Order: sequence, then structure tokens, then C-alpha cells
Amino acid sequence: MAEVQVHKVRFEPVGIEMEVEEGETVLNAAFRQGISLMHGCKEGQCGSCKSKLIDGDIELLKYSTFALPDYESETNHVLLCRTHAFSDVSFELLNYDEDLLSRAIAVKAFPGRVAGISALTSDIRLLDIEIESPLKFWAGQYVDLTLENGAITRAFSMANPPSEGRRLSFIIKKYPNGAFSSQLDGALKAGDAVIAKGPYGTCFRREQRPGPMLLVGGGSGMSPLWSILADHIESQEQRPVRFFYGARTRGDLFYLDQLAAIAARLEDFKFVPALSHADADDQWDGETGLVHEVVLRHLRGEQIAGAIDAYACGPAPMIDALLPVLQMNGVEPDHIYFDKFTPAVR
Repeated sequence: MAEVQVHKVRFEPVGIEMEVEEGETVLNAAFRQGISLMHGCKEGQCGSCKSKLIDGDIELLKYSTFALPDYESETNHVLLCRTHAFSDVSFELLNYDEDLLSRAIAVKAFPGRVAGISALTSDIRLLDIEIESPLKFWAGQYVDLTLENGAITRAFSMANPPSEGRRLSFIIKKYPNGAFSSQLDGALKAGDAVIAKGPYGTCFRREQRPGPMLLVGGGSGMSPLWSILADHIESQEQRPVRFFYGARTRGDLFYLDQLAAIAARLEDFKFVPALSHADADDQWDGETGLVHEVVLRHLRGEQIAGAIDAYACGPAPMIDALLPVLQMNGVEPDHIYFDKFTPAVR
């Protein structure tokens, strides 16, 4: 067997060095060695891991020009999730987070089995799995779940707090042609084998911050936010929490009883559901409109003191509409953590 070529990688301006094997991407090599770089989709679709090549011989796998336009690739910009190295290389990290780098956890695969599947709404399911050994992760992170035959892998955020390391829960939205989610209504059964590989993700709860915490989600974006909220409650930290959740109709809301119980327990907590397509049958007297519009109204209408930490999880259009709302209303860019749920690449 031919020996695998190994090259050195250096990241500036942080001065971190690691190794990369030929045949693996720079980002995967970093995950393997417990170096958590900024990342999102891991598939060349989002641009979160964009960096600049300083020197070395590399090749890029196929990627979206939305994530890396031609004018940037011509100036030595690369996507680390698509980069293979063929010599020692060095990169300038354009986005990096000291907290993320200091709290990185090496990515590993955890064999497990399905423990249960239940319906939360007409198209949202709760999947519980038991894994053989505990997964260490930060609230808000995700794993890649692979079904038994290895043919289907999808990324899902944990809904449980990190204290429940062996039983992982996932709030998953069903899509008509979803290769994974379509399995959740009968094909996938308790006892079926799954593999969870992770943890991944940069949208995790930052601890011991005194200012308000803003949670904004839509659809299955509830999953990481539910983990963040549960972890916050367990920490017994005292800070104002505002939780905005966008749905189409009243039938798309869930966990309302649990949220009412949380509001009764926490000192300064408000849950604000918003319906974008409320009709007469809903008998709805709550907020209406898209969730970013509702967040805007509340940020303008309520004065909450302190530096806000905002966590936003959900479909890409929701995040894209929300980010300028947050920034124009005083949330510092480096205190905005988000997870864009991009469609799976076929």
C-alpha cells in the first residue's frame, strides 16, 4: 500500500499549525485534530470557511460560486471545506473566533441506535437516538447522522443539552423528497443502527455573559435553540431571554406548554411566536408576519440593557433577512451566532 502523503498547514494570524493528509480537505483535517475553524455547511455552499491562500500547492473540489465568486478565487481566496493540499501550505483566516478555537472538540464517529420517533406537528418529528459512548458538545452544535446502510447522511442539530451526552434528540422538519426525513414516518424504526459524527457548528451558547440573550428560530431551527435554552437553564445563569419563533400557522407551533412552564420559572423570559400565514381558523391574537419583522418591532419597542448575544437558527432566507435587523438595532456583529439550514446537496 502506498504511504499517505502528509503536509503541514499553518493558519495566520493565530499561528496554529496542524497536518493534512492528501485526500482529505483542510477543514476535515482540522476537525480530526480538534481545531475548530469557522464553518457552516462543509459542502462549499455557504462561504463560512473562506480563507486566503498565502503559499503552497492546493486544489479545490467543486463548490458554489455563490460561496466563492470568481473574482475572489482569482485573488487566492479558497474554501477550506473544498481544499486539498499537495505541499506544505499556509492560509490567512478571514474569520476566526478565539472562543471557538479555545473550546474546540475533536470530531469523532459515535455508533448508536434509534430510541424513538414522535410527531411534534404535521411535518416536524422528534428523533431520539442512544449512542454507545457520550458525545461531548456545546449547546447549539450539530452532528452528521448516517443511516445503517451508509447511503444517507444529513446534518442535524441536537435539541438536548450537553449534559445528556448519550441520548441525543433532534427536531427534524420533513420534506416531501427528503432522503433522510422521509424515513421518519415508518421506514426508520426503534433499534435501527445510526452513526453520529461530530460535533460541528459555531452557533453554540457562550457562557457567563451578563447581557440579554436573543433566540430566533423557524421550523427545525427550534432544535439547537432548545438545546441552548435547556443548557442556559441548567447553568442557573441570570440574564434576560427573548425567544422568537416563526411558523406559518398555529398548527405549526409546538412545545407551548413547556415554554409556558419555563416562563413561569425564569425571572426575565419571554417567548414570542409569530405566524406568517395565520387564518381565521387559527383564532390568533399573537404576533403576525415574518419572524425578522417581529424581532424588529420588539427591538425598537423594548429597551433591554446590556450587550445582546443573538442566536439565530433556521432557513437561509430567514437568517439573511434577520442579520441586518440585528446589526441596525445595536447587536454587535461578533455577538451574532447563526446556523443557516441549507438544503442538502444531491
